[in-house]
Amino acid sequence: MAHMPASRPYHHGDLRAALLQSAERTLREKGAGALSLRELARDIGVSHAAPGRHFKDKQALLDALAMEGYERLDRALAEAYGAGPGFERRMAALAHAYLGFAVEHPELLELMFARKHRPDSSAQLGAAVDRTFGSLTRLFAEAQESGEIIDGDPERIALAAAANLHGLAALIASSALDADEAVAGLDAHVHLLLHGLKPR
Repeated sequence: MAHMPASRPYHHGDLRAALLQSAERTLREKGAGALSLRELARDIGVSHAAPGRHFKDKQALLDALAMEGYERLDRALAEAYGAGPGFERRMAALAHAYLGFAVEHPELLELMFARKHRPDSSAQLGAAVDRTFGSLTRLFAEAQESGEIIDGDPERIALAAAANLHGLAALIASSALDADEAVAGLDAHVHLLLHGLKPR
């Protein structure tokens, strides 16, 4: 009888969650290229055909992992959104939530923004992107209504802010920027983002 891992995550029929958990660990440690449904099945102690009950192929698994990443990021942003009164304070809280996620899960964030998805997953993932960045758009729209920032298309303003934050995340992921240094200076970064470079 084959030896089964002593601490395998699969139990009580929760195969889908176990596969996603094992896949995220492989993604973090070895990258997406190392992911294999057969290897994941072996790691959690089920037959090589068992993952097929939930994922048609490797790309379906990657898409589900990306979707789970968006759900977790959405929860973090939603919590930050209620940081309290004051536009800059709430913007800083959202920035900390986003950058914190990026620092903790760089490989997952890269997967979430990958362009290669199954056709039946693309719409769902597109909606997840819209929902995630809807937090920023809503924040800017409310700040406009209260007269805290300039008028203009809140989606365009949110895009500029999102690109700025994602740029920081990309610099950290490529080791061009130290993560601790970026997080420590994030409030000042947000202040610069909001108030600009012109003398005041």
